[in-house]
Amino acid sequence: MRVTLVGTGYVGLVTGACLAQAGNLVMCVDVDAAKISGLRRGEISIHEPDLPEIVRHNIAGGRLLFSTDIAEGVGHGEFVFIAVGTPPDEDGSADLRHVLEVARAVGQYMERPCTVINKSTVPVGTARRVRDRILEAQAARGVEIPFSVVSNPEFLKEGAAVADFMKPDRIIVGVDTPEAAERMRALYAPFNRSRDRVIVMDPESAEMAKYAANVMLATRISLMNELAGLAERLGVDIEKVRVVIGSDPRIGFDFIYPGCGYGGSCFPKDVRALKHVARQLGYDVPLLHAVESVNDAQKKVLERKLAEALGEDLSGRRIAVWGLSFKPNTDDMREAPSRALVEAVWNRGGTVQAHDPAAMEEARRIFGTRPDLVLHGDPYQACEGADALVICTEWQVFRSPDFPYLRQCMRQPLIIDGRNLYDPAIPRQAGFVYHAIGRP
Repeated sequence: MRVTLVGTGYVGLVTGACLAQAGNLVMCVDVDAAKISGLRRGEISIHEPDLPEIVRHNIAGGRLLFSTDIAEGVGHGEFVFIAVGTPPDEDGSADLRHVLEVARAVGQYMERPCTVINKSTVPVGTARRVRDRILEAQAARGVEIPFSVVSNPEFLKEGAAVADFMKPDRIIVGVDTPEAAERMRALYAPFNRSRDRVIVMDPESAEMAKYAANVMLATRISLMNELAGLAERLGVDIEKVRVVIGSDPRIGFDFIYPGCGYGGSCFPKDVRALKHVARQLGYDVPLLHAVESVNDAQKKVLERKLAEALGEDLSGRRIAVWGLSFKPNTDDMREAPSRALVEAVWNRGGTVQAHDPAAMEEARRIFGTRPDLVLHGDPYQACEGADALVICTEWQVFRSPDFPYLRQCMRQPLIIDGRNLYDPAIPRQAGFVYHAIGRP
């Protein structure tokens, strides 16, 4: 099948590469000429396991093409995916300008029937707006070419996106006609072999399902972090409580790990977007407000623990930070808890010595070059002469450190673990003062 992806960001590139891997002829279109030039050479600007190999393999096989020409892309695809960004406005609403610009271009350049698929995370009702924009562009040309608009939200986890696409747990297809549903089934057939994962519904329900899923997961995280704060004040170990809670099959263990808050491009944005929709409708959503406020407060917990241990003034202090990305196996630092910590250390006069296995370049891009930020290629180097080690991201490489050697590296034996990576007895036996989340 001939498939076009408009937008080569995280969702668009993963979707395009995986569809090409299944044998489709895929063209990815983006307005960023430098990015397209790099992609043609097989250069990937995001950190995602297995993605570079799949992109290069399919470029070599002639199944994955890149272009800056939207007209060429629309002409290429019998399936045209809209996978552009929907950044939040100041009021929390999703900015649909790019989505609607692509819709207009589809109507302007299409010469044959096609299926237009919205892969971006968008508010309920966007499929109708996309359809209207295509019809307006066709009317301006004086043509009537049949097309379908499908809502097909992505459920890709950063750090496991390729695996999620190749072996999905569900494929949501929001359509208005049975014919569009069958075309989508055919497109996704290579990823739907062992059992039927396609769930067909109306476009509005599909759009809502994406927001509902992310808000549900964010709610679990905030609830667990609130319980952790209570447990800590009661002298209770939240990790033991977590095991009991997770053993209940109605709850399970996913997304109930206490920590220093959620970040990334999805949970914060989608919670705010759903709050905005509710506000427009005059419907009160106190739980969503609480999810966000608890998370905002949780991102300040590491700062509070650091101040309690070292004092309010961190002038002359060196703070080692392990982990800058918002989660492991990605370089994404959008709304990462580490950013709140780093800014707090600077505001208190301290210096940050940081290491992250993937996000060092992203940190340089965000923070620039400054004397109170030193980025190290080795986690132990980041701890040289440090007054405290703060763990913000649960990368695998941080899970079993050499505590005696770490103790030698540091000026003061203080660990503040924002991800509860260790049995508290182990660092304490090595001579560390150890603080975690929700543990006495």
